[in-house]
Amino acid sequence: MSYRLMIVDDSNIIRSRIERCFAGTNIEIVATASNGVDAVLKFEEYQPDFITMDLTMPQMDGLECIKRIVTKGTGVSILVVSALSDRMTALQALQAGARGFIYKPFNDEELKIAMQRLIDLTTKAKKS
Repeated sequence: MSYRLMIVDDSNIIRSRIERCFAGTNIEIVATASNGVDAVLKFEEYQPDFITMDLTMPQMDGLECIKRIVTKGTGVSILVVSALSDRMTALQALQAGARGFIYKPFNDEELKIAMQRLIDLTTKAKKS
């Protein structure tokens, strides 16, 4: 089974790195966005299964973006990928609707493990 991923990060380097990490896997990159406003618009257009979401971005931060996307009720799973390493920020993201959190800097293996956990969690939730 293949999965559709949207990458949201204001850093072109991070977006490219995440894209490369999933190249040749069952995860297809369907869209990228550099801010929350663009992410909401692209989410509506591309309807990804999963999103990697930065928190610190211009125009609309990741927390607000998560809230807006989650209210659309599509069941999308969001993995926060952020340099903000305090527990309160992680909790806020999870309370807003994110289902996973990893810290920058990350390596490819950490990202793949976090995404696989999200896939497993989503698959399990859909079965019950």
